[in-house]
Amino acid sequence: MELNNVIIEKEGKVAVVTINRPKALNALNSETLKELDYVVTELENDEEIYAVILTGAGEKAFVAGADITEMKDLNTIEGRKFSILGNKVFRRLENLEKPVIAAIGGFALGGGCELAMACDIRLASDKAKFGQPEVGLGITPGFGGTQRLARLVGTGMAKELIYTGKIIKADEALRIGLVNRVVEGEKLMEEARAMAQTIAANAPIAVKLSKAAINRGMQCDMDTALMYEAEAFGECFSTADQKEGMTAFVEKREKSFQNK
Repeated sequence: MELNNVIIEKEGKVAVVTINRPKALNALNSETLKELDYVVTELENDEEIYAVILTGAGEKAFVAGADITEMKDLNTIEGRKFSILGNKVFRRLENLEKPVIAAIGGFALGGGCELAMACDIRLASDKAKFGQPEVGLGITPGFGGTQRLARLVGTGMAKELIYTGKIIKADEALRIGLVNRVVEGEKLMEEARAMAQTIAANAPIAVKLSKAAINRGMQCDMDTALMYEAEAFGECFSTADQKEGMTAFVEKREKSFQNK
């Protein structure tokens, strides 16, 4: 597939995915969503990639939202299909076995905030701004905002942000738990790369199973969640990386994981 709006670059065991529509503040249209879907498939199948960074081109925006120019004339059926497309792609990103770090360097509004929330970890520039301003356009959040925001920051805060449509700065996003860390803008990608490389240095199967256990456990009761954890824990003992990691620890030497 020819990629016009998304760039994927590999840096050792880390992939950097960039939404590349800077003139449109990286707004998500159907074409961009389909390209991102294709990239997720590529990442799924790439056994050499252990961690992913997702960012936006330019200094102004991570992703400023879904493309209003495309949305404004949609009818009910078309609007529903657009929401289903976005939700399908974001859910695939959320369920990608490799951890995904969102490096947010500017506006993350509407679909952009929803895209960031589908990632595992969110690092924000001190210039970043967040919000779900859809009600001011006469629509609801449509790419998971009504669901993921409440799970991240609590129901009351999610309702306040969605009902008012207000935009918050990075420090407020950090305070309410929407982002993991706020860094100086010029250090954003440096911090994201350092974190991705730290993750990639660990046993990739263990990281994958940890992600699956967290994601599955958040959707069910504690007893069922603990069963998922026990399954993941037990599965690790069938891997060569578990033997290597523990043997290296006992022998007090550097470990060498092989993703096996």
